[in-house]
Amino acid sequence: MVNVDRVYQRVLVLANKEQRGYITPQEFNLLANQAQMDTFEQYFYDLNQFRRLNGNDTVHADMVTILEDKIQIFHDLVGSTDMSELTPNGAGFELPDNLYRLDQVRLGDTQCERLNIRDYNEVRFSPLTRPTPTRPIYILQGNVLVINNGETVDIAEEDANEDLVNPCNMVMIRRPNQVSWGFTMVGGVAIYNDGSSTNFELHPSEETDLVIKILTLAGITIKDQGLYGIGAQEDNKNIQQEKQ
Repeated sequence: MVNVDRVYQRVLVLANKEQRGYITPQEFNLLANQAQMDTFEQYFYDLNQFRRLNGNDTVHADMVTILEDKIQIFHDLVGSTDMSELTPNGAGFELPDNLYRLDQVRLGDTQCERLNIRDYNEVRFSPLTRPTPTRPIYILQGNVLVINNGETVDIAEEDANEDLVNPCNMVMIRRPNQVSWGFTMVGGVAIYNDGSSTNFELHPSEETDLVIKILTLAGITIKDQGLYGIGAQEDNKNIQQEKQ
């Protein structure tokens, strides 16, 4: 977790060093959330890239291990017994709004196979490939999870057997919570309010990168090419160091 006030103060100092302009709390919150999501989504592209390369025996210097540790923060286990987060809607289970990716779906001890809609239709109507209790399948339709185990048309239909629904659980990767630098106005000045603030959920090692990304975005906002150039240059330098 990265302290949002510490990041904001560093951004203000760097942005105002040459009187480039003041970044309001509202502007900072928008830029901070953009920077957090950019960093978060980059994890998956980097992980895909580094998995193609040879790793090393030093765990704390292996990029795949480092990235998996950073992503692990956002793994959640959600089951159909928690009906507030995973509830049948007559066609499937409604997924949480903060879902980013599904990692694994199970019915009891059996892992479900994910299919696209086209393959799903072909598989479930074929005598040789249709799903069974030991080989269930699922698809995603928007934010709805539809599971089929061959015993019901869809495991989440209203007439589905309750004993089959309850064991459903999934491992999901959720989105980071929204960042907010909370404040109280005192004499026309915004004073940091820890009680109404939300910190970055990213790994503490991302603090410097967050400052750089926010400065880069701020350079666009306040139309300062110099500030944008400094941020972009530092960001590119860090990327080159990480991927050499």
